[in-house]
Amino acid sequence: MVAILLATRNGAGFLDEQLQSVSAQDWARIDVWASDDGSTDDTPALLAKWAGGWTKGRFTLLAGPQQGFAGNFRALVASLDIAADYVAFCDQDDVWLPGKLKAAVAVLEMSGDRPALYCERTIITDGAGKEVGRSPLFLEPVGFANALVQSIAGGNTMVMNQAAHQLMREAARRSDFVSHDWFCYMMISGAGGTVTYSTEPHVLYRQHGDNLVGSNTGWAARLERLSAAMGGRFTRWTDHNLKTLDACADLLTEEARARIAQFRAARSGSLPARLRALRQSGVYRQSRVGQALLYLAVVLGKL
Repeated sequence: MVAILLATRNGAGFLDEQLQSVSAQDWARIDVWASDDGSTDDTPALLAKWAGGWTKGRFTLLAGPQQGFAGNFRALVASLDIAADYVAFCDQDDVWLPGKLKAAVAVLEMSGDRPALYCERTIITDGAGKEVGRSPLFLEPVGFANALVQSIAGGNTMVMNQAAHQLMREAARRSDFVSHDWFCYMMISGAGGTVTYSTEPHVLYRQHGDNLVGSNTGWAARLERLSAAMGGRFTRWTDHNLKTLDACADLLTEEARARIAQFRAARSGSLPARLRALRQSGVYRQSRVGQALLYLAVVLGKL
């Protein structure tokens, strides 16, 4: 059985198409847990309609905490009521291609009882659903050394096995997070779990005027990352991520805790000491530009 964690807010314009694509998945039992975060459009009515006609399992309607999209997903992840063999995140305005769940589960099954997370590239579309590009293709290995400084895939692509879900439920209970996808990547890799990044996309990631989080491609995105490094936003994100990891330190491997300590050393002290600590920590981003921005952040004291 697969549980779908769907966070909604004012998504009436695209929600039907997304839920149709979830319903069309070749999977017998799909429970949907929809948390609406105070929508003022027709989203609650649409969710009620889908709940009344859902035939693949349960369709449960929840009231979100109204603390932003991250808080809404956190409430879903931390819920003790949700239990399944596999758990997938779902955004309200995307479209799932046929075979998405089967592709993810086929990979996750290979990890047995070990925590495992599946994620992938996306096909980026405009508001009308026309393809305009693809999310970045990452070819470097995935793991905690990368997760400390980079989120590589959207939560809308993520599926985790039961062991990973139990881990994330406990972690979400202890701390909030910048974004659910980054938090999952950090925690599951840091706890010694398996993370698989697939280059084959199964999600149409719709870009429109109301996106809370946009795509991460092109020069505009590179300039945005530079702005984040220069303006201190990356520092604030890192502060928050380290706070969440501290709250979950006992869930992490000894190696992950040691890497966190080395990474922290790269954030203070003299410039030579910071650069040396960064190299020793082994943290890395997936591209040369990203790696250069990482070192720039250290030089500027904004890591």
